[in-house]
Amino acid sequence: MGRLIQSPAGNRSARQWAMAALLAASCCLCQSVFAQATDNAAGLRDKYQSLTQQLAHNQFQRPLYLESQELPSALKGDIYGVLNYPFATVNGTLNDPAQGPANWCDVLILHLNTKYCHASTSASGTVLAVNIGKKTEESLSSSYRVQFNYHPVASNPDYLRVELSAATGPLSTKDYRIVMEAVPVGDNRTFIHLTYAYGYGTAGRLAMKTYLATIGSDKVGFSSTPDSSAGETQFVGGVRGLVERNTMRYYLAIDAYLAALSSPPNARLDKRLADWFDATERYPRQLHEVSRADYMQMKHNEYQRQQTAQ
Repeated sequence: MGRLIQSPAGNRSARQWAMAALLAASCCLCQSVFAQATDNAAGLRDKYQSLTQQLAHNQFQRPLYLESQELPSALKGDIYGVLNYPFATVNGTLNDPAQGPANWCDVLILHLNTKYCHASTSASGTVLAVNIGKKTEESLSSSYRVQFNYHPVASNPDYLRVELSAATGPLSTKDYRIVMEAVPVGDNRTFIHLTYAYGYGTAGRLAMKTYLATIGSDKVGFSSTPDSSAGETQFVGGVRGLVERNTMRYYLAIDAYLAALSSPPNARLDKRLADWFDATERYPRQLHEVSRADYMQMKHNEYQRQQTAQ
């Protein structure tokens, strides 16, 4: 049987069909992503409307709503809040493929437990190398390195979504997710939803129980229930209190970072450090850990350290 010889014209036709099919598939994917972003934006706007009363009247003295979940092998905290910055500023600062990763490092370093953060990009994507440690100054060698994948999932004129995810963390924790989505709710205001979540196995559960039974025994979160027997409000403790405190610290870090953008570049670091510390001190029962002087000195040192890859 003779071989079938395809003419040059046939080759061109086959290539054209292949390119058309690829273009059609790409268009379908783009439409699917756009439709998903549109649905997410609508859902977040609906959430904003449903939280009108909670945002206006709460214990935080700012337009903010917090909730948390404790599952058998995972913890999750969610904050919904209104920030006094234009949506374009929030989107351009934290969702920009070029500058967003480095800006997120400057956000994350404000948290007491973040000792270092450095962004790098390769063919496989963008990674934030984050060291997690104590609430006091320490060397990187005694902290734990967590590799967060940076994903700018959606960026539209009226919706953004950024995801940071890590497969493993300290003390046998896993599946870390820091997710921020936002929609504009006025010329100079943005409604954001921040999620902080992670999973844990048996070793992680034991480590958290040990912490909560010792140095973390008197720590509480923000959710509360009236205690009729004691005649006072009881704040949630345990692992729910733990995830609520850290979710709040990350939210206040986003706010402090954005607030400092209006300052001269050489004054921004001091501005966001001072704003973050002052914001946490509004909730001393939950968030006070160190003195202002100790925090400022520690974070200045850590910020200088994170300017180069370690």
